[in-house]
Amino acid sequence: MVAIVGRPNVGKSTLFNRIVGDRISIVEDTPGVTRDRIYAHAEWLGKNFSLIDTGGIELSDQPLVTQIRQQAEVAIDEADVIVLVVNVENGVTDADEQVAQLLYRSAKPVVLAVNKVDNPERRADIYDFYALGLGEPYPVSSVHGVGLGDLLDEVIKHFPEEQADVDDDTIRFSLIGRPNVGKSSMVNAILGEQRVIVSDIAGTTRDAINTHFVGADGQKFIMVDTAGIKKQGKLYENTERYALMRSMKAIDDSDVVLVVLNAEEGIRELDKHVAGYAHEAGRAVIIVVNKWDTIPDRDQRTMTDFTNLIRHEFQYLAYAPIVFVSAKTHQRLNKLPAMIQTVEKNHQRRIQSAVLNDVLMDALAANPTPTVNGKRLRVYYATQVAVAPPTFVIFVNDPDLMHFSYQRYLENRIRAAFDFTGTPIHVIKRQRK
Repeated sequence: MVAIVGRPNVGKSTLFNRIVGDRISIVEDTPGVTRDRIYAHAEWLGKNFSLIDTGGIELSDQPLVTQIRQQAEVAIDEADVIVLVVNVENGVTDADEQVAQLLYRSAKPVVLAVNKVDNPERRADIYDFYALGLGEPYPVSSVHGVGLGDLLDEVIKHFPEEQADVDDDTIRFSLIGRPNVGKSSMVNAILGEQRVIVSDIAGTTRDAINTHFVGADGQKFIMVDTAGIKKQGKLYENTERYALMRSMKAIDDSDVVLVVLNAEEGIRELDKHVAGYAHEAGRAVIIVVNKWDTIPDRDQRTMTDFTNLIRHEFQYLAYAPIVFVSAKTHQRLNKLPAMIQTVEKNHQRRIQSAVLNDVLMDALAANPTPTVNGKRLRVYYATQVAVAPPTFVIFVNDPDLMHFSYQRYLENRIRAAFDFTGTPIHVIKRQRK
C-alpha cells in the first residue's frame, strides 16, 4: 500500500494518474479538488501494489479542510510506504515542513518526490529539499513522466518482505458484500461456533477477521469476514474508511471471493458495485445468496427466476457459480468448501500450448477472422502466460484488426473447451514481431 501525500496543489493527482496509467483522479489547479482517498492498482518491475491518492494536507480548523486532512492521515496509517510530493516552483514552504513533521511521527518509510521539474535546469533547485530531513529528493515531472522510474525504484525498495505464514495448499477466501447481508452469520455457521459478533445493526463488523479451519477432506482454509462495503459517499467515519481499505486488501489477498447477496432484500445497485471489486481484482468468484429460508413459497421455479435475475444484473460475472444458502438453517452451506476448492483449482489452471492452439484453430475454422478496410486479421498462435487469473496472449498481425466482439468469441471458445468455472480469464492480443 503506497500513499501519495502533500500539501494542496503540488501535483499529487497528476502523479497518481501517471503511475496508474489512467486518468482516474480529477486534476485541477484549484486546491482541494481531491477530497476522498482514491485507490487503484499499479505495478512496477513485477511488484504489484495499491496506490492511494489523498487530498492536500492543510493544518487548518475549517471543517472541509479538517476532513481532508483526516483522510490523508488514515491513508498514512494504513500505508507501507509514503510518497511526499513537493513542488520545485514554490521551494520549501512552511506547509511542506508541517507535513514532514506529520510524517516523522508515522515512523513509515517516506520517499520525497520534487514535482514539476520539467526543465533540466531546475534540477539544481531540488537540493533545497534536503532541509525537510527526509533523505534524497527525487526530481520528477508528473505531467511528462520524467523521473518516475527512479522514484518507483526507491518506493519498491521499502516494500515489506512477503511472509509465507501459510502452506501453499491453504486456500484463502473472503466474504464480501454490502452491510447486513449475513456475512458474519455465515462465518459462524460454517465454523459451527460463535466466532464473529452478529447483529442486525449494519456495520457491526469493522475489521477483516481471519479464521483458519480444516475441511472434512483435510483441505486447509483461511476464511476472511470483511466489513460491509458502502458507497464512497456514505463513508462518514474514519473507522468505516479503515474498514473499506481492509476489505479491499482482503480481496487482493484472497484466492476466492464469495460475493454475498441478501435474498430477502433482492439485488441492489451497491451489490453490483461490491462484486465489481472482486472482478476487477481478477479473483475467483462465487455468488452466494444468503437468507434463502426467508423466501415464502420458494421452489425450483423461484430459484430459477432469481438465478436469471442475477445473470442479467451481473453479466460480467457470467463465469461465477451461484449457490443459495441459509446461515440460519445451514441449508447448502456444506457445499461451499468443495465449490471453493473447484473454482480455486480452475483459477490456477494451466493449459498446454499445443492443446490451446488446437482449440484456437478450430475456432478460426468455425468463424474465420474478419476483414477491416480490406485488411484481414491473421491469428498466428496463442500461449498462456499466467494463472490466477488464467491469462492468454494471442499473437496477430495487427491488434487493431481484432474487434472486441471477435476477441470475446475466442474467449468463449476457450471457456467452452476448458473448465474455467468461477474464474475470470484474460485474453490479450499482441502483434507478432
